[in-house]
Amino acid sequence: MTAPANAAPGRAEQSLRQTLLSPGYRRLLLLCVLLGVPIALACFFFVGLQHELQHWVWTSLPEAAGYDTPPWWWPLPALVLAGLILAPIVTRMPGGGGHLPVNGLGGAPVGPRALPGAVLAALATLPLGVVLGPEAPLMAVGSGLALLAVRRAGAGGDRRASAILATAGSTAAISTILGGPIAAAVLLIEGAGLAGTQLVALLLPCLLASAAGALVFTGFGQWTGLEIGALSLPHLPPQANPDAGDFLWGLPTAALIAVLVTLARELGRRTVTWTRRHTAARTVACATAVGVCVAAYALITGRSPAEAALSGQAALAQLAAHPHAWSVGALVALVACKGLAWGIALGALRGGPIFPAVLLGAATALACSGLPGFGATPALALGIAAAAAAVTGLPLASAVLAVLLMGRDAHDQMPLIVVASVVSFIVAQLVRRVAPEASQGSGGEPDGAPATGGAR
Repeated sequence: MTAPANAAPGRAEQSLRQTLLSPGYRRLLLLCVLLGVPIALACFFFVGLQHELQHWVWTSLPEAAGYDTPPWWWPLPALVLAGLILAPIVTRMPGGGGHLPVNGLGGAPVGPRALPGAVLAALATLPLGVVLGPEAPLMAVGSGLALLAVRRAGAGGDRRASAILATAGSTAAISTILGGPIAAAVLLIEGAGLAGTQLVALLLPCLLASAAGALVFTGFGQWTGLEIGALSLPHLPPQANPDAGDFLWGLPTAALIAVLVTLARELGRRTVTWTRRHTAARTVACATAVGVCVAAYALITGRSPAEAALSGQAALAQLAAHPHAWSVGALVALVACKGLAWGIALGALRGGPIFPAVLLGAATALACSGLPGFGATPALALGIAAAAAAVTGLPLASAVLAVLLMGRDAHDQMPLIVVASVVSFIVAQLVRRVAPEASQGSGGEPDGAPATGGAR
């Protein structure tokens, strides 16, 4: 006798209900709420300290030396110092300073033993301008603290609970700089590679932990006045509805962004292969090469090297607020110099890959926005979505991130955002297939591996 067609869904629903109502799962949810608060506090002070150090390196110290802005040569000693600091961390400390950014945000959680190296690598090198973001180190803080709490409580033997708590900790951490728990939850849904009851059972703890973390992060930001470095665009170009011209120029631009981001990642994979031998010396050499690229940008454009050296939040906000203050030549130089530096940094240094990619995508799109019928606001929206989709491989999460960043302007831009995200994702996959040997020989995780924190 054949089972009814709805038998399997019924069993899945019953299994989900049993999971949600079990005492162990309810304790897990409560623990995630409680963990979200200290994780958010740790991330808050981590990002606050990073920004204070960054301000000292790129603002206070140049002013003390008599410069209004950092001179063009400023990145050279800063990046050499970053390489010298990072080399012993990568070669001697447990965990090697955290995940390689060329592998995205995926991989196994950073445990308590490897956490000091990841934190030290981030705080010592991100302020010096290694062209990477804080998102991966923050996720390391979240997962490391969550696993430490589990082990202190004597519950480390339950591997499934430990994995869920580590994921919840990473999600709580990254939600603080991605606009709140919604963006982090969508990253998780799309990137975790789960389905059905497993997805719901994992999603609820992550939502609770990230919501608690976001609340603490926002409150402490208001009380202390410290910069938290969240990816946000407080000022945007004048609102403009996308029309045929925006789609006509926007879709090729999204494809171009996907090609540029993917080629930079291929450079990162080749850098990984090169640095496997003589790692310490070649790490310093890569950091020096990044400094040369950043100095070249400042020398070519006459603008501050900080625009190319840092992760991209501040420069992206400036681009959004004053898109016409940048000449096309300056935008092209930013994409070329920062893109090359970012590609090198992906395979040798430590940090997050998403923030710099978003800036590169926005700069590329705005450089094309002078084309007939192509507006600055649609260009900014599609540039963010296309770059995020190319670097993470998550088109839905990338579209959501662009919508959140665009704020009130997002409603009219949604069709363009979604289409640009999909086009960029497809083109990136096609470009990666052209050089499969480079991808296989880079080590680490292949594209498409499930990501603990949501992106890959």
